[in-house]
Amino acid sequence: MARKIRKQVGLNMRATLYDDLTKLAKDNGQTTTYVLEQAAEHYIRFVAPTQNVVRPEIMAHVRRSVNKNRKLLQLLAE
Repeated sequence: MARKIRKQVGLNMRATLYDDLTKLAKDNGQTTTYVLEQAAEHYIRFVAPTQNVVRPEIMAHVRRSVNKNRKLLQLLAE
């Protein structure tokens, strides 16, 4: 069986939230890591798409426009 590639991360979260998370994991016989992974997957799959997230191609256009205007501002300042 192939091993899944994993990445170690450090979290900085409210102590009460972490305590609730670890209690939930323990009560359900799961690891804290598993519960965090499930929460992140749920957020990515169901929550984020319903938010007003800007499409990548729109953000690329905005960045190009900002860079273009920045150059214009620099030229006008000279």
